[in-house]
Amino acid sequence: MGDTGSRRLRLLSLLQTRRFWLGSDLADELGVSLRTLRRDVERLREIGYPVDADRGVGGGYQLAHGASLPPLVLDDDEAVAVAVGLLTGAQSPITDIAETSARALAKVIPVMPARLRRRMEALRSVTVSAESSWSGTRMDSETLVATARACRDGERITFGYTAADGAETTRHVEPHRLVTLGRRWYLVAYDLDRSDWRSFRVDRTARVRTTGAAFARRAVPGGDAAEYVRRSVASGPRTGAVAEVAGVAAEVRETLRTWAVVTEVAAGRCRVEIDTDSLDWAVTVVGFSGCRVLGAEPPEFAARLRDWADRLAPPA
Repeated sequence: MGDTGSRRLRLLSLLQTRRFWLGSDLADELGVSLRTLRRDVERLREIGYPVDADRGVGGGYQLAHGASLPPLVLDDDEAVAVAVGLLTGAQSPITDIAETSARALAKVIPVMPARLRRRMEALRSVTVSAESSWSGTRMDSETLVATARACRDGERITFGYTAADGAETTRHVEPHRLVTLGRRWYLVAYDLDRSDWRSFRVDRTARVRTTGAAFARRAVPGGDAAEYVRRSVASGPRTGAVAEVAGVAAEVRETLRTWAVVTEVAAGRCRVEIDTDSLDWAVTVVGFSGCRVLGAEPPEFAARLRDWADRLAPPA
């Protein structure tokens, strides 16, 4: 790589993609000698990037943990992905995330190259969210982040949990995965006190504490955390709305995706279950299915469907 500045930016980008690089592997990626690599590393240190080096056979480089790093180096696709993620976060129902994402987005877009900035400004200017007015719950961002870290690090946690019936318990679990379904977050975890797998709604958890105890990861039942949550939600107590519609289950499921749990009732008939605190949102989901409604429960949901139908039907 002939241009020294471009090569060092490439070096910084590589260091950010992996926790540790062997010196020989890093030099091969850059197409330079180990001596040139060492000089480039020294230059990064001079301008404020803390790069640790392990000497000797098998030695290599890594960015120092816990350091205050200068701005990250992102390629075009990564920069757009970050900005889109922040745009989505700015419309989030999670406490603090919306405001923080909006502030970060305001910083990111102005420093993007002009060609990318125009793309993002166009996207931001025409994008609105219907999520906030329909969101049934608000979730603390610190709870979500603490849970995610425990899943990533394989560390046991404890937390307070409020069940659907209002019962409060303290849970001690081995966290496995976070799953989003029906505009909610769920934690799939092995409950140590009950010696069984459970899915927990993250908005019902509180006081998440790490224990410092690592664990050997178990296999989630069925091997798929998302499917485990789907089954758990479908079999658990319902607080939302249910409609039976005239449609092929596989096609309706593909259309509604994470908004509802769809199960086949008979050929050409399926059950659509929406876990929500908003009957208006449930009506919208059923409408998106494009199917004729054959029945609905509870009664107030059936009444809401009829109300929408009456108001939306044009005069004869």
